[in-house]
Amino acid sequence: MDNGTRGLGLAPATAADYRELARKRLPRHLFDYLDGAAYEEVTAGENQQAFNRLRLRQRVMRDVSRLSLNTRVLGQDLALPLILAPVGLAGAMARRAEVQAARAAEQAGVAFCESTVSICSIEEVRAATKAPFWYQLYVMRDRSYTKELMARAQAAGCPVLVLTVDLAVMGARYRDTRNGMASALPLAGRLAKAWDLISHPHWLLDVAIKGQPLMFGNLTTAVPDARSLPEFKAWVDSQFDPRVTWDDLAWVRENWPGKILLKGILDVDDARQAAAVGADGLVVSNHGGRQLDGVAASVEALPRIVDAVGDRLEVLMDGGVRSGLDVVKALSLGAKACMLGRAWGYAVAARGEAGVAHMLSVMHKEMSVAMALCGVIDVRRLDRDTLLDAGCDSRRQHGHPQ
Repeated sequence: MDNGTRGLGLAPATAADYRELARKRLPRHLFDYLDGAAYEEVTAGENQQAFNRLRLRQRVMRDVSRLSLNTRVLGQDLALPLILAPVGLAGAMARRAEVQAARAAEQAGVAFCESTVSICSIEEVRAATKAPFWYQLYVMRDRSYTKELMARAQAAGCPVLVLTVDLAVMGARYRDTRNGMASALPLAGRLAKAWDLISHPHWLLDVAIKGQPLMFGNLTTAVPDARSLPEFKAWVDSQFDPRVTWDDLAWVRENWPGKILLKGILDVDDARQAAAVGADGLVVSNHGGRQLDGVAASVEALPRIVDAVGDRLEVLMDGGVRSGLDVVKALSLGAKACMLGRAWGYAVAARGEAGVAHMLSVMHKEMSVAMALCGVIDVRRLDRDTLLDAGCDSRRQHGHPQ
């Protein structure tokens, strides 16, 4: 289906438009890395389709002249209930993309979360911004290096540690295999990839040449000999620790004085365990469908988890969020805020900092319109009564704390 930008390249209006612009601008292996998911990518598609099945409850004749989209998440005031999620390799999509996105987030009054496997380092993002940003962590076999990463994030003033817990092993991402992101290509494949790079001169000049160094900024000392993505993946497979258990959260807490958010919770029992071991919050997430295909869509899992632990933990969600309407629906089901991953990845790949800033302004407008037409003037008052069918019996009992 034509989304309005094909053949035009003029005025993107949605995340789908930015996706199309990113597809045209990026070499195929990078676009597929950003866009792709695990196995047959069923869950990735279901993340969006599940939002589409939720119906808002339109209300009329209410004074909606003054709307408030402000909220507070894990002690941080936000102008919108949004966080730019950690996106690995983002700096390969646009020149120093993490810095560009962090600046756009700062201007919009939302939070930015730096990935462990980002191109720009913690220190580079810190030097380019004034607002505090969050840091996402994978626990590695080398606990001393993991501890060092936490110390660097703490020194940079990061208030929230986002501990990703759903990557005990790397998901089977077939697009990456086909494109040589996960393994070496035969000669014909290498030649095709070289031609693909040459066929994207704007990316080649802006990112591959001017955007140097294209190294994993937070891991340069840990992976000094990795000079290709397959080599780096081999390091990840050997160093990301599959032995992490709930007991390890105590060690993380010993080394992190700020808030701890567990990202990658889909099961109610896991959510209860997160509360029991002292997490400050969690992100209902299936890693954008990039880990295990065939699991529940994030927004489908959300209400059950909110019912189970929403009075003890701050519950966020990500997966399939592409519009302000999606954010309104997620908040109506009890999320305190939403994380955006691919949406900002597409925008920064297409138009850099300006693209991310525009995408956030579009989401602001979409949320404002949706709230006004649902008769809700404050995001903190969104609850299950805002939806025609929230999918559970207690839909009016779990709004947001004031």
